[in-house]
Amino acid sequence: MSALSVELLAAASATTTPPITSAGDAQLAIAALAGIAVIVLLITRWKIHAFLALTIGSGVLGAVAGAPLAKTITSFTTGLGSTVAGVGVLIALGAILGKLLADSGGADQIVDTVLARTSERRLPWAMALIAGLIGLPLFFEVGIVLLIPVVLLVARRGNYSLMRVGIPALAGLSVMHGLVPPHPGPLAAIDSIHADLGTTLALGVLVALPTLAIAGPLFGRVADRWVKVAPPEHLTPPRASDDLERRPSFTATICTMLLPVVLMLAKALVDVTVNNKSSLVFRIFDVIGTPLIALLSAVVLAMFTLGRAAGFPKERISTTVEKSLGPIAGILLIVGAGGGFKQTLIDAGVGQMILNWSDGWHISPLLLAWLIAVLIRVSTGSATVATISAAGLVAPLAANMTSTHTALLVLAVGAGSLFFSHVNDAGFWLVKEYFGMDVPQTLKSWSVMETVISVVALGFVLLLSLVL
Repeated sequence: MSALSVELLAAASATTTPPITSAGDAQLAIAALAGIAVIVLLITRWKIHAFLALTIGSGVLGAVAGAPLAKTITSFTTGLGSTVAGVGVLIALGAILGKLLADSGGADQIVDTVLARTSERRLPWAMALIAGLIGLPLFFEVGIVLLIPVVLLVARRGNYSLMRVGIPALAGLSVMHGLVPPHPGPLAAIDSIHADLGTTLALGVLVALPTLAIAGPLFGRVADRWVKVAPPEHLTPPRASDDLERRPSFTATICTMLLPVVLMLAKALVDVTVNNKSSLVFRIFDVIGTPLIALLSAVVLAMFTLGRAAGFPKERISTTVEKSLGPIAGILLIVGAGGGFKQTLIDAGVGQMILNWSDGWHISPLLLAWLIAVLIRVSTGSATVATISAAGLVAPLAANMTSTHTALLVLAVGAGSLFFSHVNDAGFWLVKEYFGMDVPQTLKSWSVMETVISVVALGFVLLLSLVL
């Protein structure tokens, strides 16, 4: 065993908990493949609801891995609960904000302004830019619930392909998620690898911009030929009634939508610049910059800047909030079950299996970091887990690196964490349901787009390592 492998495995053992099964690597690999295969077959061939398929697939995974049924159930319910607690509330708040945006005429105001000032040819690029800016400090799930009403409305109102406007928006969110601080993922990797924030930010933007162009507007043309879907009617905001007393202004609407972005970005900047963690400024932004408080603040503000500005009485605002929650019930269950399956994979020891397989590899440190992140991402379904785990494992590689190459190591990990989102990723189901696609369509569009981002970003990282 090489010295590097010893360091990597030691780092891994310090952060992992005992698995729920004593199965060997080969058995774990078969179990992971069996669980994924069962989920795909149940959904695509037997048309079983994704929530049930993910639940059954988790049971199959645990059974094939030899885990006790009680521990498998505990892992699944723990993952489901933590996912719904962390993401479900954000989805619900995003749905309320989206409904207020639609019913008040605010979404119409944004769409009419965008369509009036942007040509059809430039619209995918505009959507990528908007998504990139909004997605900078946000987790992917938060960004998508903010953007979905606008994306769906632009596609339906302008009679544009959902893939042509949706893929650039998704790419903008995803690229920021993996590559650019102050997003939480890259910030965690910077802390683990002890990279310089400014250098990583500069190089991250340098890698992100061409990656977004290729995986967003350009790949959107290809995805449009592969997948033909119409915006789902039950999630597409209808045009606000023409008998509204008035519509919110474009400025007020944009400011309301950007409030969560500004609050979370401010928290990230304070975390980096304020050294005294007990100071009043730090404690204030540590609270108001959390996703829950930021979105809740936007919802409360929207009741005035959108609802009241459109002439809604208090009763209509209450009705709008109530009606916003019904359509997302199925999405919450599916996303939660995806989190349960992911947790079952992690607790079974699939991540440690990946580390065992990487033992003894003699390749470029940047490529090794990317591969480890890819394997953890594909096996666990979580980009954040892949980023944090891989960064901790490859941190010893940065000991003798320059500041520039240490930053590139962070970006290699971030690129690998985005590779091929599939059925064990809660984001996969979120995109599938919001865009009204089936599993094969989601694989051909969203999953391939994520892979394009990962591979293209790695290519630019390796290129920069040769010239810097």
